[in-house]
Amino acid sequence: VASGTPTLGWGPLFGSDFNYDPIAVRQAVYNWDAWAAIIFMPNATSQLYNAVQNGNTSYDPMGACQLIYQSSRDDTNWYDFMYPIISQFQTQATTMVGEQWAKMVLQNATTDQTLLRNLVNVPQAISPAIGFSEFDLRPFYPYTAIPATTIGLIYLIILSFFSFAFYLPIWFRFLNPQGHPPLRFIEFIVVRWGGTVLAYFFLSLAYSFVSLAFQINFSGGNPITSETQATDIAYGNPDAYGHGTFPVYWMLNFVAMCALGLACENVAMVVGQPWTGLWLIFWVITNVSTGFYDIDIEPAFFRWGYAWPLHNVVEASRQILFGLHSRIGLDFGVLFAWAAVNTAIFPLTCWFLMYKRKHEIHEYWA
Repeated sequence: VASGTPTLGWGPLFGSDFNYDPIAVRQAVYNWDAWAAIIFMPNATSQLYNAVQNGNTSYDPMGACQLIYQSSRDDTNWYDFMYPIISQFQTQATTMVGEQWAKMVLQNATTDQTLLRNLVNVPQAISPAIGFSEFDLRPFYPYTAIPATTIGLIYLIILSFFSFAFYLPIWFRFLNPQGHPPLRFIEFIVVRWGGTVLAYFFLSLAYSFVSLAFQINFSGGNPITSETQATDIAYGNPDAYGHGTFPVYWMLNFVAMCALGLACENVAMVVGQPWTGLWLIFWVITNVSTGFYDIDIEPAFFRWGYAWPLHNVVEASRQILFGLHSRIGLDFGVLFAWAAVNTAIFPLTCWFLMYKRKHEIHEYWA
């Protein structure tokens, strides 16, 4: 948080950095300034001393420290790599403080009968003495959302890729004067591009319906809307836009198919068979390697993935479904840029395809 640049690891920060306000720390975690934060609550030490000196039975060890995080930001990396390290630190801290604190208090209790009676009334002030309350601001739930934010997105690439081979024979029928006048080249481009995008429009709707069928919440209803409060999974995932969540989710998948699919269309028209299969492998691997895992914790080599379509689809999907810190404008912007660039070169690749067809150029060696 202090450095202002993405880093791996951890570091201590002073309370003055957050104006001594625990809510400001939560806000920093929500804003993705850090993956997680451990807060040592104000007056935690004095409250512990007061519990043993005055027999304060209301003392709660879990109020001494707080762990703030968001598992839905990247549930796989959080639970597999980050949380185990933090959990180990919590165990070590609780054990170390408990041992030293119990030794000191019990030594004093041998000569102070009042203190000894207080310990009988407040045993939690000796063991565990301190604890960690955990607040998952945006938990990853329901687990049926896993395909919608990870492996299921591969189908966006596959569907958009195979639409080229599926519809190409239909487009070529418009060029043959069989019962109708042939289309001019400019008309062919318009029909091909418009038909392809229209297919993406309905394919993305069908894809979005799959997430709806698995009962992911798209209609609001979660009472927790504050960015600094932990949402209740009993009400489902805290979708970002209430009843407007599903249309936004659909439009994200539609623009994503345009970004992913038009690139496939252009490459397929240029390289032809059998090289389109090689392109599909490249397209899937590069998108998955930069999309399913957060680039912040990957080697610097993968920074180019910020400009790749699937990374932005995953990020926007999580924001829509879980109400995370929003960068949806940037995500849509990158996807629109991919669609616009591929639309601009679409006429050139169409011309090249017709040139190969006219001159009977084939990519097969045989």
